Order: sequence, then C-alpha cells, then structure tokens
Amino acid sequence: MRYARIFLLVALSVAFAAQAFAAPDESQLDRGHRVYQKWCYPCHGPGADKPGTASLAARGQKPAVLEDRTDLTPAAIKIFVRHGVLYMPTFRKTEISDADLDAIAAYLTRNNKK
Repeated sequence: MRYARIFLLVALSVAFAAQAFAAPDESQLDRGHRVYQKWCYPCHGPGADKPGTASLAARGQKPAVLEDRTDLTPAAIKIFVRHGVLYMPTFRKTEISDADLDAIAAYLTRNNKK
C-alpha cells in the first residue's frame, strides 16, 4: 500500500510537470500578446523613448526589448510584475489577473529554447 501511494505521488508529479512545460496554445499566446501590448509595451517596447527598454539597455542587458529576449522565465516575469523592480511599478491582480499574467509569461517565453 505504501509503495502504491509513492507511485501515485510520482505519477502525479510527472503529469503536473509535463503540463507545466507544455507549449502554450495559440489562444494563450494571442491573449499574452494583447495583454502585453496594453500593460507592458508602453515601457518595454522597442525604442529609446521606452523607459523600461532604456533602463535595461543602460544596464547592458541585450536584447533590451522584452519581446526579443530568450532568457526570461515565467517565474521571473511574475515576480517582476507583482513586485516591481527599480522604477517599474507593481501590478495588482485587479490590474493584471493571474490568468493574464500566465499568458504574458507564455508570450514572453515563446522563443526560449526548451
């Protein structure tokens, strides 16, 4: 009986891990793009006039445009959005819901090597 419970826990862990690393579907990427355009693009889009992009460029981050990055993780994105960093404000769940934040994370990590 004990081994059956251990097996069940391992099987569930593998299933949830596989689900967590599953590629997002097009509707989630589209949603992420729309939410990104509304909340993130004004500061993090291309151009020296975008304060988030300018700040990342000044600190030597290449590429500075978030949409061009391949090193962001969903966890880091969520921390930055919920807690802010440097001059970036925090965004509450009433502004960017958890589902919208998941979509933004999926959109910004779409080009990461898996």
